Amino acid sequence: MTNSTEIPQTKKLHRSRTDRMLTGVCGGWADYLGVDPAMVRIATVAATVLSAGVMIPVYVAAVFLTPETGA
Repeated sequence: MTNSTEIPQTKKLHRSRTDRMLTGVCGGWADYLGVDPAMVRIATVAATVLSAGVMIPVYVAAVFLTPETGA
């Protein structure tokens, strides 16, 4: 019987410094969710259009509340 003292890695939500178009929010969320960043960007644009712009303040809040990679 072996006891593993290895601590499982937890995913951390962040804004991407490398995969960004504007602020890195969608790139960071895509990394966290394990999906293609283009899919997150398309979903963000679709949510903005379909919600008559309600997604815009949500995105701005994510810019300020989501820490940047390495920060």
